[in-house]
Amino acid sequence: MSLKRPIHVIGAGLAGSEAAWQIAEAGVPVVLHEMRPVRTTPVHQTGDFAELVCSNSFRADDPETSAIGILHREMRRLNSLILAAADAHQVPAGGALAVDRAGFAKFVTETLTACPAVEIVRDEIDGLPPRDWDEVIVATGPLTAPGLAAAIRTLTGEDDLAFFDAIAPIVHRDTIDMGKAWMQSRYDRAGPAGDGADYVNCPLTRAQYEAFVDALLAADKIEFKTFEATPYFDGCLPIEVMAERGRETLRHGPMKPFGLTDPHAPQSKPYAVVQLRQDNRLGTLFNMVGFQTKLKHVAQIAVFHMIPGLQRAEFARLGGLHRNSFMNSPKVLDARLRLKADLRLRFAGQITGCEGYVESAAIGLIAGQFAAAARQGQSLAPPPPTTAVGALLHHITGGHILGAGRSFQPMNVNFGLFPPLEISEQWRGGDRAAAKKHALAARASADLEAWRAASLSAAAE
Repeated sequence: MSLKRPIHVIGAGLAGSEAAWQIAEAGVPVVLHEMRPVRTTPVHQTGDFAELVCSNSFRADDPETSAIGILHREMRRLNSLILAAADAHQVPAGGALAVDRAGFAKFVTETLTACPAVEIVRDEIDGLPPRDWDEVIVATGPLTAPGLAAAIRTLTGEDDLAFFDAIAPIVHRDTIDMGKAWMQSRYDRAGPAGDGADYVNCPLTRAQYEAFVDALLAADKIEFKTFEATPYFDGCLPIEVMAERGRETLRHGPMKPFGLTDPHAPQSKPYAVVQLRQDNRLGTLFNMVGFQTKLKHVAQIAVFHMIPGLQRAEFARLGGLHRNSFMNSPKVLDARLRLKADLRLRFAGQITGCEGYVESAAIGLIAGQFAAAARQGQSLAPPPPTTAVGALLHHITGGHILGAGRSFQPMNVNFGLFPPLEISEQWRGGDRAAAKKHALAARASADLEAWRAASLSAAAE
């Protein structure tokens, strides 16, 4: 089979961009199709690849104590374009990896544009790809074109699965009243791009918190009657939905005061705290952590101005809401992300039912490697489920229990997706949880290296 025949990747979000990069790096030509800016979406603002439309955070970057940190480490080891872009454009965020979103997207766009193995076509694929495209990766994300989504449903016989996803507001830093707010990372934790004082913290007394919750519950909200039964993804609940689950929910969620000390009132503990995280490299924009919302814009301004330190805040972007779609992947995809009803089509990113920037890019990475290996006449074994990439892949393609009354739902990478370890006697006691995480991380690292070595050996034969 000639390597001159390209692989087509539909969609240049995080998953599609990563897939295209992996294919090109393997020496296989790729055509990357992106409809923006020819056709825009309700949430994107530019025509750049891998544009971040929600948070600017890739979450915790510690590869010893967090599952997402392990995924970061594995993607760096696998030559991820998305992680390279994130590392090159990180901004202070405590122990998290957060990025300057404009610089990040520009880096990805320019890198792929300059790559000689990548042909970029600005068009919309609104239907099944032509039959002569024998190797295709569909990475169209949660906003798949209606025609293509309908064609996929016809092939699979599956009803469309969907959930709502919400966007947090972004505030101009110089409009925050630092006479009431202060800079501190939770427990003074310093990340790779920070110094332990990376978040803006806005404290609330009990009375202020109660008034805030009352206003949040009473505020005007956007209603979507057509899709009212569609569930939210628990990892990205609108803040008003969290408040509806109980008055203390926010105080034990995004507004938890733990690990923070207000220097303006060091003798009294804040009852609740709103944190804002740097959103661009210049430090001029900060996003409200965990404050994704479906409040109407006028209501957002009124309610969020009740927060001490934000009474005169000006918003670069208010929160919003959009509908995401994903497939019943364990039923319709095989272990290498191919559609069982049409094996020339692979899927990657959020449409497969993973959730999160890094997770989407990781599935794009492995989809690109699967496709490149197939084009070269090889069969790449999936990474073992003891690795972060493998655990996430396994959840998508077979790790979910199917059956009556069960439904497949999106998932961030987490230690619950990793095969369990035998309980060690040395883990007994207060450090048991930490020791277990370190052991899972060590096993993941060793198994990824073994998988890489075996894959390279097989490719050389």
